[in-house]
Amino acid sequence: MHIDIPNLKTFIYYILKDQGFTSDHAQEIMQTVVSAEIDGCHSHGIWRILGCIQTLHNKKVSATAEPIVKDIKPGLVQVDAKGGFSPLAFKHGLPYLIDKVKNQGIAAMAINHCVHFSALWVEVEQLTHAGLVAFAFTPSHAWVTPEGGRQGIFGTNPMAFGWPRKNKEAFIFDFATSAVARGEIQLHLREGKSIPEGWGVDREGKPCTDPQEVLSHGAMLAFGGHKGATLATMIELISGPLIADLTSHESLAYDENTGSLPYHGELIIALDPESFLGGLVQDHFDRAEFIFQQILDQNLRLPSQRRYKNRQHHLQHGLNINDGLYQELLALKAES
Repeated sequence: MHIDIPNLKTFIYYILKDQGFTSDHAQEIMQTVVSAEIDGCHSHGIWRILGCIQTLHNKKVSATAEPIVKDIKPGLVQVDAKGGFSPLAFKHGLPYLIDKVKNQGIAAMAINHCVHFSALWVEVEQLTHAGLVAFAFTPSHAWVTPEGGRQGIFGTNPMAFGWPRKNKEAFIFDFATSAVARGEIQLHLREGKSIPEGWGVDREGKPCTDPQEVLSHGAMLAFGGHKGATLATMIELISGPLIADLTSHESLAYDENTGSLPYHGELIIALDPESFLGGLVQDHFDRAEFIFQQILDQNLRLPSQRRYKNRQHHLQHGLNINDGLYQELLALKAES
């Protein structure tokens, strides 16, 4: 079905409110998933509302938690999400992080005790809008095995990077260190489709194209063989033990086989170009533009270009929502 964006936002907001989320949580979760949907990122779009509600029903997330911001050091801020979803915790900590980066040149924010479901670019883009270069890292559940393995060791462990550009959309990439986001496999299962070889293995560690087998008994694979697995390990370390939060293995144990969304932490690092470069910022950022133009001159696209194109189109024309998904969301509204 076709729906315009203001109506979609209202629809999602009141589903969340009616399920028991506070206005603040409902607003930030809604904004996060609708942003992904507008950009054509369906695996992190409004479909995620189903998982959010299931996690709430499983008592694995707080619908009313009020995040607490702790100013640790001049270059460090910590936000305790108190068991709530991460978007509200990020919103609470963002002004502190930006202020620290502007003053120190570089700063980091740890979000602890949060349930995470969202695309990282939604957060990174808010930092590039402030003129900052930014990184974000988070683990998930232990669903991913290194090449040659058969049991999950680390999570999909996404990382994102953002680079602001003058009068242009930021250069942003956001990808899982698994071969594909878990949501993509789940969507294939919902649609009755097999998955490409290389996304996962069966319970014996053999290549598998059955999404149910990969999700329930086998494991997902890291991208790029040992290189992706090594990056995944790095993300486990810096967004788990370094910030005193759970690893993907510990998050999966906390889940207790409920199928809820991951519970862990997130690390965000931001840098201020003006602190590094002073009055020469534009000179050096022009050098970066030369790199981007070399890519474009070969008829290639930059990361996020497709998202930005989708965004422009959907903001003008609205969205087409899968009928089955819309009916599931309607059922949530009705049950509340």
